[in-house]
Amino acid sequence: MDWRKYYMEHTMTPEEAVMKIKDGNRVMFGHAVGEPIVFQRTMARLAERFHNVEVAHMVYLGNGEYLEPGMESHFRHNALFVGGKARKAIASNRADYTPAFFSDVPRMIRDNTLPVDVFAFTCSPPDQFGYVNMGLSCDYGYQAVRSAKTVIAEINPNMPVTFGETFVHVSQIDGFIQSWEPLPESKPAEISDAEKQIGKYVADLVKDGDCLQLGIGSLPDAICMFLGDKKDLGVHTEMISDGVIPLIDSGVINCVRKQTHTGRIVSTFLMGTRKLYDFVNQNPIIEMLPVDISNDPAEISKNDNVVSINSCVQVDLQGQVCAEAIGLRQISGIGGQMDFVRGANLSKGGRSIIAITSTTGNGKASKIVSTLELGGPVTTSRCDVNYIVTEYGVAQLRGKSLRERARALIAIAHPDFREELWQEYERRFDETRPTSTATGTQKKPVA
Repeated sequence: MDWRKYYMEHTMTPEEAVMKIKDGNRVMFGHAVGEPIVFQRTMARLAERFHNVEVAHMVYLGNGEYLEPGMESHFRHNALFVGGKARKAIASNRADYTPAFFSDVPRMIRDNTLPVDVFAFTCSPPDQFGYVNMGLSCDYGYQAVRSAKTVIAEINPNMPVTFGETFVHVSQIDGFIQSWEPLPESKPAEISDAEKQIGKYVADLVKDGDCLQLGIGSLPDAICMFLGDKKDLGVHTEMISDGVIPLIDSGVINCVRKQTHTGRIVSTFLMGTRKLYDFVNQNPIIEMLPVDISNDPAEISKNDNVVSINSCVQVDLQGQVCAEAIGLRQISGIGGQMDFVRGANLSKGGRSIIAITSTTGNGKASKIVSTLELGGPVTTSRCDVNYIVTEYGVAQLRGKSLRERARALIAIAHPDFREELWQEYERRFDETRPTSTATGTQKKPVA
């Protein structure tokens, strides 16, 4: 086919593209930096023309015009991961949350558990062979392109070209709109002293040749700060951010000891600053794979010594982890935490780590609690949990009794909350607190 002719014939205005949506449709957006900025803005501007349209996606970095109060009769958001403005919309029952493992989203699209009428995403301009590139997000988008009834590509020259399962031929797309919008960026967060201490403890659990899963935020960046003396680290993750760039440049991360995708960093989406986007552009060390591959526990475990590093909202004295809600208030999502916890646990020599500051940001509440807040879901079960790390030490829970777990977790809780946790321990186990709380796994608490 003459792909250039096809491309020109199917290029349209944003208004024409948005009118492909019909009342009652499910519209899905590309994930994170793959969101179609102009498309969603135009959709919100023309809201009066639409009724009962569901808009589904995971992480969303835009302004969320369609989520504003008053849009309810036109658009209802179905969040597969909760953040930003979606939190307020869900809390006020103007939007919904669908619990899902990140790795399962493509399958739900493929088998029509979550059928998609219109999929809109941002990509690079077509190359000389007629392929656009999904760049920073292929995760569920790669499947949505193949399953959606209508596919709209927002062509943006700012989108970098990445290698892997990211190329889509123009013939698979029904409409093209043009955009020159700057890509959404996530600026590095300021790292606290407590997070630096956690970073040191986690780095002590990482060995030369390990294969890491890292995320975004101040804690992953703090951990990266203390990995500079390691050798031959690999990365198999769902996402990377700016924090890994110095480790790649210095050769600490080279992926040479990985058993699969040797020499390549496997990821499914990328989110950070323009520096990261420029770094990954046509960089052969980056291999982008759909999330049902990157986050498949069986695929993850093919590498030895996988170390998964995640965070959470609360850990109870049994070791149950809630990473997505405060009681019934949904503030986040499952994402890929369980995918990588299980993948790491299945890996030969693998370790899963949940790293948290011991208290909430204002210091008024402990994140280590006697029981999860009423209504709070268990994201990672007590049977899957392995290491819990705070700025006060490391608790290794795998293979430990409930009594041993409680003692280990209290020892790494903030001192201001240990007394009430010990009182719960005595009530629960009908046993006075031990004179020594050492279990052989905690680090010496910091001052």
